[in-house]
Amino acid sequence: MKKLLIFTALIIAVAIGSASSCGRTGKEQRFELTGKVVSVELDKQLVTISHQDVKGYMPAMTMPFSLPDKQTLSHIQSGDSITATLVVDGSHVWLEEVITSRQSAPTSGPTTVVEPNAGAEVPDFHLVNQFGKNIRLHDYRGKTLLLTFIYTRCPVPEYCTLMSTNFLDADRQLQKNAELYARTHFLSISVDPEYDTPAVMKSYGSAHTEKYEDETFAHWEFATGSKEQIKSIAEYFGLTYVPESDQIVHNLRTVIIGPDGSVKQVYRDNKWKPEEVVTEIEKVVAGGK
Repeated sequence: MKKLLIFTALIIAVAIGSASSCGRTGKEQRFELTGKVVSVELDKQLVTISHQDVKGYMPAMTMPFSLPDKQTLSHIQSGDSITATLVVDGSHVWLEEVITSRQSAPTSGPTTVVEPNAGAEVPDFHLVNQFGKNIRLHDYRGKTLLLTFIYTRCPVPEYCTLMSTNFLDADRQLQKNAELYARTHFLSISVDPEYDTPAVMKSYGSAHTEKYEDETFAHWEFATGSKEQIKSIAEYFGLTYVPESDQIVHNLRTVIIGPDGSVKQVYRDNKWKPEEVVTEIEKVVAGGK
């Protein structure tokens, strides 16, 4: 029996708003995106896609994209092939002109790992830092650790760039209090270990701390590791793994880990502000004295 082939043409009319809208420049860039739908989140207006290289913009990756039209989203299912126009305007990125095709029943989507609750003891995950040195999360016991996930080739301003910018801001705020700064540590972990070698992480890190050749990474480290090491730590903190593409979905998790090695706070999106995190870190440090 031949597979049923269903073509659904979905065209999105997006209200762009004025060029003065927050975070937008009015100078849109447009790129062709093709791939396979991993999951759809109607409530968040997101579609996660395992996409091919987006020529002129980003490498192949599995990550969520904003798709503002809920009616359009309601017609998309996991397993659909998809082509769309990826629109980038300032700090805003979204999909338009979506076309999907379906050749079989919906797939089950990515595997998920339940993220740890506050108070859970974090396992002693092993990684490699920007100097190629083996590190373990238990190395940071006694300090409050702020941890997030990035990848160096990510051009999406709402994702890695924002996380690294927020970390820089939080780092600078903490520097104003020498005692507090000495009791904290930052760690950015790549979800793209095949490309993000220690040397790449060192270059990326020194650029984002804006210290370049003077960066010692004493307070903020950039880590990578084997695919299995990255998969283990990413899944533990609630990121999802797609067996079909053998990739971690590049969604967002930022975590505060206390001096005792337990989870204190998990931020699941990009809405958190550096000052908010610094305030929370101050509470954790004070509670650990």
